Amino acid sequence: MYKRFLLAGSLFGALAIGAGAFGAHLLKQRVAPPMLEVFNTAARYQLIHAVALLVVALLAHQSRRRAVVFAGWGFVGGVLLFSGSLYVLALSGARWFGAITPIGGVLLIAGWLALAWSAWRPRADSQ
Repeated sequence: MYKRFLLAGSLFGALAIGAGAFGAHLLKQRVAPPMLEVFNTAARYQLIHAVALLVVALLAHQSRRRAVVFAGWGFVGGVLLFSGSLYVLALSGARWFGAITPIGGVLLIAGWLALAWSAWRPRADSQ
């Protein structure tokens, strides 16, 4: 499982850097400032959770705690829905994509809470 999270974190990190550069250099003159801020928020959250996924990969490699695996999938799903919906919103202006964003946010929060749970109750959550 750790290889999947390592791969996802690495790819999300690379794509976040690319998205940030795209936003800074190409979108600056093409989208309204509020939409550029939305795009930048997506890239920032994606990069933060790419690093979090690398931590999850290390933790998953050390143990088989279900909470750690849950955290990893929460981060993957959260990045796809949260950042993904914000990217589409910023680039297309399709406001209905904003309705998807909170679902991704809940997944990101759930991932962080699962990590906290794995630290608080490491033995009770082991397989």
